[in-house]
Amino acid sequence: PDLAAFPRAEWLRAARRAFLAAPNRSLGYGDPRGHAELRTALAGYLARARGVRADPGRVVVCSGFVHGLQLLGRVLRARGLRTVAVESYGLPPHWNQLTTAGLTTQPLPFDELGTSPAELTSQGAVLLTPAHQFPMGVPLHRDRRATVVDWARRTGGLVLEDDYDGEFRYDRQPVGALQGLDPDNVVYLGTASKSLAPGLRLAWMVLPPALVDEVTAAKGGSDTCGVLDQLTLAEFLTSGAYDRHVRAARLRYRRRRDALVRALSTQAPHLRVTGIAAGLHAVLRLPPGTERSVLRAATWQGLALHGLSAYRHDRATTDALDALVVGYGTPPDHAWAGALEALCRVLP
Repeated sequence: PDLAAFPRAEWLRAARRAFLAAPNRSLGYGDPRGHAELRTALAGYLARARGVRADPGRVVVCSGFVHGLQLLGRVLRARGLRTVAVESYGLPPHWNQLTTAGLTTQPLPFDELGTSPAELTSQGAVLLTPAHQFPMGVPLHRDRRATVVDWARRTGGLVLEDDYDGEFRYDRQPVGALQGLDPDNVVYLGTASKSLAPGLRLAWMVLPPALVDEVTAAKGGSDTCGVLDQLTLAEFLTSGAYDRHVRAARLRYRRRRDALVRALSTQAPHLRVTGIAAGLHAVLRLPPGTERSVLRAATWQGLALHGLSAYRHDRATTDALDALVVGYGTPPDHAWAGALEALCRVLP
């Protein structure tokens, strides 16, 4: 996200209100699942905004998405799992966390309908970004959502749902969380990293009842997330400040997205841009064999870009594509026009 847009004044007001209202016991070691006020606020917000079926007792607060994935990896390995299915395109650090836990990652095929669940068999768990596939940017087709849920129910498998940017939808109706279809077999993972800032180190899991005790035990005997930030986020959510911030951010990012699309339609109309109906990034398809040279040219322009190849699983069977992953959320407002000009200069 644009870190310059963090709502500092509103956050400070929420922090003051939350801290002054907090009882002394709030400053103790705390429940390892996270502070009760935040878990209650999250359960209400996620039900309203993302269609998640949760109660506070099934919410576990963690220090970022990766921390949550570490905990889940430990629990899955302790349960005897050996393999977790993942998407052909995704974040290597997430796959590495599962590998570190002793699990093998098996990439699933990908096409225009999103990740294909056809090869889901006995893996035991699957990690997905169903609302907005990262980085390809497409939602998982409704038939495939149903297939994934049916697989989980039939085999007892777990779906690990990474809802990393669920608040940001522009040209389509919001895609509800997969967890709402089967809360007993889907682990919902969300984070404040895109909506507020990654430096807060606040994320959350909504767990099936059978997993709560195991994940809580894996986290340890006390809360590991800063209580003041938890209380502040709880206040931010319940006061309506979070909703107001997200609405303003959504408008700001949509304007940037629109500027990106206009610039590309004028300067590079031969290139296809996809994944723009939601999120904070777009995928710009390139002519075959040009990705590496475009990245070098961008470096010379002082522009940081990611190639799609960096997100491809090394055992993926899906055909490799040359493309750029363009994050339009990151540059501050005053730098966005210059970043767009630099981008258009390096395109083939």
